[in-house]
Amino acid sequence: MVVRIRLSRFGPRHSPFYNIVVAQARSARDSKPLEVVGTYNPIPQKPTNLSEEEARVAKPFKEISIDRSRIKYWLGVGAQPTDGVWRLLSMVGLFEPKPNKYAEKN
Repeated sequence: MVVRIRLSRFGPRHSPFYNIVVAQARSARDSKPLEVVGTYNPIPQKPTNLSEEEARVAKPFKEISIDRSRIKYWLGVGAQPTDGVWRLLSMVGLFEPKPNKYAEKN
């Protein structure tokens, strides 16, 4: 029984929203997961509650929300993250980024 940590897509066309879920490897992408451990919104959002000057200077950001303790638990019992989830977890600081397999070797 292989368990994976992967992305499950929601939202309308051209406006995706992802749940980071723990699911069986053989189950469908949007089937009922074992557990939802986070969310990811890839559409850049402007920060709110800023003054006009701060809003002009502030950069839009992509929102990543993760339950770190549950991710660590599932990794501890053998769940395997997909490449996309690995990238998100490395952005949050839970993993080291994967080395680029296409990078030149010296």
